[in-house]
Amino acid sequence: MKGRRVSEPIRINLALQGGGAHGAFTWGVLDVFLADEGIEIAAISGTSAGALNGAALKAGLLEGGRAGARRNLDWLWSQVGALNDMRLAGWMNAFGPTPGMVSRALEYSLPFSLADTATRVFSPYSYGPFYRNPLERIARRFHYDSVCAKDGPELHVSTTNVRTGKIRVFAGEEINTDVILASACLPTLFQAVEFTDPATGAHEAFWDGGYTGNPALFPLYGAHLPDDIVVVNINPLVRDVLPVTAQEILNRINEISFNSSLLREMRAIAFVKRLIADDQVEKGAMKDVLMHMVADDALMRELSVATKLVPSPTVLADLKAAGRAAAEAFLGAHRGDLGQRGTVDLQEMFG
Repeated sequence: MKGRRVSEPIRINLALQGGGAHGAFTWGVLDVFLADEGIEIAAISGTSAGALNGAALKAGLLEGGRAGARRNLDWLWSQVGALNDMRLAGWMNAFGPTPGMVSRALEYSLPFSLADTATRVFSPYSYGPFYRNPLERIARRFHYDSVCAKDGPELHVSTTNVRTGKIRVFAGEEINTDVILASACLPTLFQAVEFTDPATGAHEAFWDGGYTGNPALFPLYGAHLPDDIVVVNINPLVRDVLPVTAQEILNRINEISFNSSLLREMRAIAFVKRLIADDQVEKGAMKDVLMHMVADDALMRELSVATKLVPSPTVLADLKAAGRAAAEAFLGAHRGDLGQRGTVDLQEMFG
């Protein structure tokens, strides 16, 4: 924070994107932040894989400190890598030495092509009594007394209300297994997660939060929270090469869709910052957010929807390593900027 004593840790808010198995990149980023005693996480806003990461981090932190949080994240991703329901044949793990090669192998494999086609023909409701969400056995094992505790970093989980099409962010004691599953509910793969919304008492159905907030930034604007928001971005913002194949086009549509809400909120932040800079609002009336981003777009451009949906342990390990490298590079370049200035050029981004 501005005026922070040297001995105090730097307090930050984390905004964790969703992106299926690509959330293992965030695992690596969090591993570095948790190992750094000079960083304190004040609040987390997470969607889909970001919600899973946030819940694992908070529960582990409260129960075992920084080391406990790192162990809990390791456990989470070992469980994701073991989801045979969401994986294709094991030969894919050894197909190539790079995540990009695995991604291309998956995209053009017959099993993935058949499964992808099936999602366009059959509804998740077609399974009848045989339906089950493979993520449920993981989400049920979170220690919700810790996930929902008032101590530790605030946790906000984004979902999409199917009926209204609006974002619904859950926090505190509202968070449970259903909320975590709803945040990660891709409607072409999973049945909507239905439960009574504690805020309204109405029975509602929810889909993946990425459609309306990936992740939501507004829960991190509270006056009691630090100014810095660090977005861990796992959906590439820019692709310079025009997508021309069917797979490339669908993949880019997925990326644009799941970045649109984040870009809208960042544009709003840029607008507010211009108002503040031009003295058009009273000082302190609006929060002067300091935006940062940890990403590896070069790596993510090599990947696709296939590696989001098929959690190959080899790719998960590579993504964690990439996340660690990106976080270390970010802190090496920008540690001194935290609490002082944003490191995302919003003016260049939004003209």
